[in-house]
Amino acid sequence: MSQFVIRFEGLHNRTLSPTHSSTLVGPPRSRPPGAHSRPRRVAMLSVHTSPLHQPGTGDAGGMNVYIVELAKRLAAIDIEVEIFTRATSAALPPSVELAPGVLVRHVDAGPYEGLAKEDLPAQLCAFTHGVTQAWADHHPGHYDLVHSHYWLSGRVGRLAAERWGVPLVHAMHTMAKVKNANLADGDTPEPAARVLGETQVVRAADRLIANTEKEAEELLRHYDADTGQVAVVHPGVDLERFRPAARGVEAGRAAARSRLGLPQDALIPLFVGRIQPLKAPDVLLHAVAQLLAERPWLRERVVVPVVGGPSGSGLATPEGLQKLAARLGISDVVLFRPPVGQDQLADWYRAASVLVMPSYSESFGLVAVEAQACGTPVIAAEVGGLLVAVKDGVSGVLVPGHDPVDYAEALSGFADDPARSTRMGEAAAQHARSFGWDTAAATTANVYAAVLQERRLRAPA
Repeated sequence: MSQFVIRFEGLHNRTLSPTHSSTLVGPPRSRPPGAHSRPRRVAMLSVHTSPLHQPGTGDAGGMNVYIVELAKRLAAIDIEVEIFTRATSAALPPSVELAPGVLVRHVDAGPYEGLAKEDLPAQLCAFTHGVTQAWADHHPGHYDLVHSHYWLSGRVGRLAAERWGVPLVHAMHTMAKVKNANLADGDTPEPAARVLGETQVVRAADRLIANTEKEAEELLRHYDADTGQVAVVHPGVDLERFRPAARGVEAGRAAARSRLGLPQDALIPLFVGRIQPLKAPDVLLHAVAQLLAERPWLRERVVVPVVGGPSGSGLATPEGLQKLAARLGISDVVLFRPPVGQDQLADWYRAASVLVMPSYSESFGLVAVEAQACGTPVIAAEVGGLLVAVKDGVSGVLVPGHDPVDYAEALSGFADDPARSTRMGEAAAQHARSFGWDTAAATTANVYAAVLQERRLRAPA
């Protein structure tokens, strides 16, 4: 690999004017000026979770949001995207137009239902066959590049890219070695087969996209990636959907609480995400119990919404968090809510005094940026991408470790000074504005262009 490192931190304030594509088939279209080195069409792979699934439950989470938003923004700058994902129902059509220029293709691979993510490696041959069959229906050169997400997709991506003679760009999203080094109590270690699969994908990829500098360093340290193989591209946030109310953070909080039926004067620490040990919602519940033990008078004005569904190893005990709340004696202050659509999710963010994200590992932490974009500060674990997503002491509080006592102390700062939510929330909204999907798409397109240029330079004359 050439020693070529891309740094994109300085591009946050750049905005592109969108232009939409209306077709995914046919001959190449005219390109915008200066875009001759970009791909015309990208095959994007998401084996284990569909971009059409609701984030917050099962295996659907931040990666789903990432793929959807990135694909739509790439299409807006004239790069068509076809997303291949595993069919989970016989009723699904072969393809669905997600947005102009973005097509989701459903690939038959294994049983439609009841197949856990851990069982998917056995279905990768069938998935690869489905992907290559779709390619066979097109003219040569239909796809200019493969962009795979998560290691399962990377396994398919390296075979497809080799067969088609095109570059492979891969995004890890999470890494087995990093997760295993930061396991929560009772969580299941990632298997050796995943470590091996990730190592093979790293070796095969023309470029690896990391969410942060820290993730890039982890790729080099744990997987022996080339320094020139890794590009850092921060994910974005939908700044049109996730934003403070027009009348300001405080007025928006009051209005959102009214719509959701929440008390206006409450201290509301919010958890949003998949309910599994990795995300550590139990740490929040223990912290609230600690806070109420120290300040029992707060019980009358504390409400703790938990918005999400069981996932991963959390599926083994789907009622575990409710039982924990009962054992801690705080069932009366905890509200369990299923995953919600993006617009209602924005209301939950706006209604909260603070979002609490005590994760053991996060490659970035889109939820933290979404909350801040709505004007809500964040208390987060000092891990992974959260060090970039949250500006400590300005847009939120970063907590070393996972001791509930430390999170209770962080919460007490908001209990003692209710106006702090508004002050930090305004700074949080400002901080989040530096993360936009238009910028993420533009910088990803630059990665694509660099990889294609390198491939042309290596081609025999």
